Amino acid sequence: MSSSTALAALLTAAPLMAESSAQLSPPPVPMRTTAPPPAYATTFSALTQSELDELAEGLGFRLTIASNHPNDCPSPKVGCFDVDLAITTPTQLPRRLETAGLEIRFGFVNAIVGSHSDTFDVRLINGDLNALTLKPGRVLAPGTTYTIHLVGAGRWFSAYHAMPNAHVVAPGLEGHVIAATRARIDPATGLETLPFVTPMTDEAALATQAADDMTRWLTPERAFARYSARGAATAPDVAVLPKPQSATRPAGGPLDLTRGVDVRVSGVARGDVAPAIDALRAIGIGTGPVPLRIVVGRSSGLGAEAYRLSIGSDGIAIRAGGAAGASYALRSLVQQAAFEQGHPRPLIIQDAPRFPFRGLHLDLGRNFHSRDEILKLVEQMAVLKLNTLHLHLADDEGWRLAIPALPELTQVGAYRCFDEGEGTCLSPQLGADPDRAAPTNGFLSEADYVAILHAARDRQIQVIPSFDMPGHSRAAIRSMEARYSQLKAAGRRAEAERFRLVEPGDATRYRSIQNYDDNTLNVCIDSTYRFIDTVIDAITALHKAAGVPLKTYHIGADETAGAWVASPACTARMARTGEKPADLGAAFIERVAGDLAKRGITVAGWSDGLGHTTAERMPAKVQSNIWGSLFSGGVAEAHDQLNRGWDVVLSMPDVTYLDMPNAPDPLERGYDWGTRETDSFKAFAFMPENLPANAALMTDVKSRPGTIADPNPIAQGRRVVGLQAQVWSETIRSDAQVDYMLFPRVLALAERAWHRAEWEPAYVAGAAYSYGDPRVSAAALGDDWRDFAGRAGVALASLDRAGIAYRPAPPGARIAQGRLEAVSELPGETIEYRTAGGQWQAYRTLVAVTGSVEVRTRSPDGRRVGRTVAVTPETGASPVSNANPAPVDATGDTVNRAQP
Repeated sequence: MSSSTALAALLTAAPLMAESSAQLSPPPVPMRTTAPPPAYATTFSALTQSELDELAEGLGFRLTIASNHPNDCPSPKVGCFDVDLAITTPTQLPRRLETAGLEIRFGFVNAIVGSHSDTFDVRLINGDLNALTLKPGRVLAPGTTYTIHLVGAGRWFSAYHAMPNAHVVAPGLEGHVIAATRARIDPATGLETLPFVTPMTDEAALATQAADDMTRWLTPERAFARYSARGAATAPDVAVLPKPQSATRPAGGPLDLTRGVDVRVSGVARGDVAPAIDALRAIGIGTGPVPLRIVVGRSSGLGAEAYRLSIGSDGIAIRAGGAAGASYALRSLVQQAAFEQGHPRPLIIQDAPRFPFRGLHLDLGRNFHSRDEILKLVEQMAVLKLNTLHLHLADDEGWRLAIPALPELTQVGAYRCFDEGEGTCLSPQLGADPDRAAPTNGFLSEADYVAILHAARDRQIQVIPSFDMPGHSRAAIRSMEARYSQLKAAGRRAEAERFRLVEPGDATRYRSIQNYDDNTLNVCIDSTYRFIDTVIDAITALHKAAGVPLKTYHIGADETAGAWVASPACTARMARTGEKPADLGAAFIERVAGDLAKRGITVAGWSDGLGHTTAERMPAKVQSNIWGSLFSGGVAEAHDQLNRGWDVVLSMPDVTYLDMPNAPDPLERGYDWGTRETDSFKAFAFMPENLPANAALMTDVKSRPGTIADPNPIAQGRRVVGLQAQVWSETIRSDAQVDYMLFPRVLALAERAWHRAEWEPAYVAGAAYSYGDPRVSAAALGDDWRDFAGRAGVALASLDRAGIAYRPAPPGARIAQGRLEAVSELPGETIEYRTAGGQWQAYRTLVAVTGSVEVRTRSPDGRRVGRTVAVTPETGASPVSNANPAPVDATGDTVNRAQP
């Protein structure tokens, strides 16, 4: 890890004219180098800890995204954006500022390809962590603002791409977070805010980058047109979600479940369906005289997850092929009974899942999320009939599961704090709070993991652990380097080298996609495989102790940087085998996959890494998560890996990455490299068994309609095994934010994983589709959406009861002829409005208003509100949502939509 750069000048009270953005605009932007900084001097002046703390508390820090259309871009292929970073010194500087090595460090996810400042140099440390240091001969004055102009590679469309917790560090002192850069929680919404980011209000400069990008911000006016075009939700008769295969209503009077039920179970232990029975208690249905008979057995002719639910006027009967089917039947009963307030009318449901794999992926590596959050999600997975929990337990920024044989993995790798040598923790990345007690730090103990396994098992959910390798492994590498240093210092060199993951003589220089230069395991040394075997053995033992055998282990295998080219061990190996550097990653995957197969464990990985392997060298059973995009090769990749005979799970970022924005708006959280928006409608409209057909409804990342061809048709008999929703945590720093990004969108993906819609055209090998293709019936899709929206609106009340902090979408609204019109995305939510300085009022119908109006959505239970947006009658501008007006097309919608 690089050491801090020595300051070229001392911080003093000497006067200096404040820099301004105007002064910085003309010059061309030079390319920035990442040359090693000069070494520290051997002696330092006595800057005290209290003086450093005082400076950090008093510094001003303001980040302004100036434009996504810079005049001079050193990286034209990927595009650039301009950012101004303003640092304001306190009016009273600390008594002494004479310590060399003082730095202002900040997170900046995109690569900085240029900078300009008369006062500061900018240096990449590693990953997204950068440092500001004074130029030679420069000093700082009190009460002065200095602006550093930065040019980033790529684009910046969301205020939430900014990383909080910038900090000041100096040699020999504990770093201190700059108070101005701490995130805040809005008391009204519970949402995280970043007050140091200047509001993004200029749509022309900030909403797009390329001339052919058709994306526009989702202003309240455009949202009003969008929601109105979809039509009002259908009031449900059967409120079960996901939608059953069939549901009929026999004649008869309602059944009074408020008297309680007498549950009798045969063919399976009562404990195997206990959580689903407990769900009845949660809606107020206790023990009583109403008969509820559950019969489980394959003799029923039903698959393990299939069921038949019969509600009559005199009792309830459930038949199922297995405990899973019985549990799903009970979950459907709970939904319907709650909807009909404990008095369901006769109903017969015949149901079975579309796919055997219905998954949810949660990233704990980038930012930690608690055991309680995971257990809460496991229960919601059971409600939605999802059956696979993919836990991403390690990445570059953290290792999140205790491995007893290698305690350093969590002692060091589970925390980010101020430690230059990274002997006790990792460096702060992704805006993480460097306090060890911060919620973004931490790990699951063995007991935590076993508790999760038990909760999942009791709900018929399989847990797939994931530790990404050989790339995305920085947390493991730094932890094992800390172990090496400790043991070597104790004179135990052989033991120190036993699990080392890097080769001392490896001179390879590389940068990963995330800008790390040290995040890839060396695949040519024995200690790497010794480490992997130790981790797999530990995980296997944990599953065995929990009574839940480990069936699938996810190795990641994605985004491996150009490592190993200067590794002595790899050079010797390639001389011996004839391999090239590009072959080494595939050989690694093949070896680890084979080792897992010998243990009876299925290997899983991301499709880009697995795609480089030779199918004949892989085990017979392989799970591949396809994360290629629909419009950039993902369809051909999915079909190729299906044709290899692998179990293909669709994890496509266009639709299934629920960490991506809900809508194109600068106040919507999430990375947007895969899509600018995915709302519930888009997720609902996904066609997983006919991937080319999605071009009929969806557009690419620039909101452009196009064509998806099928150059690699699926062989007869091959079929996708499932669908997985992903939440990656780069910008998600709390459990509440996990809920906010997942729900309610995951309801739509759960529906697609369980139920095949009639409007989805059957796959035809080689058939291509273009936007608006009539083979996908927009009318039928619209009808089905309105049915789903009605059921999803009912489900919001259940989410409220469960304590899920889901996203109440900002309402669509417009002011026409002096009257406010507003509509919500889903029914069940109430809309509130207020005029300037007024009190919030419930919106029920058209209301006369004068001037601009703010609107927001409130949850059905009344306890939570969504983000406030504003609409004005004069221009349609939306200053609160940071959106400026733009012409509305004929449908009143942005192009980046799947529309009925």
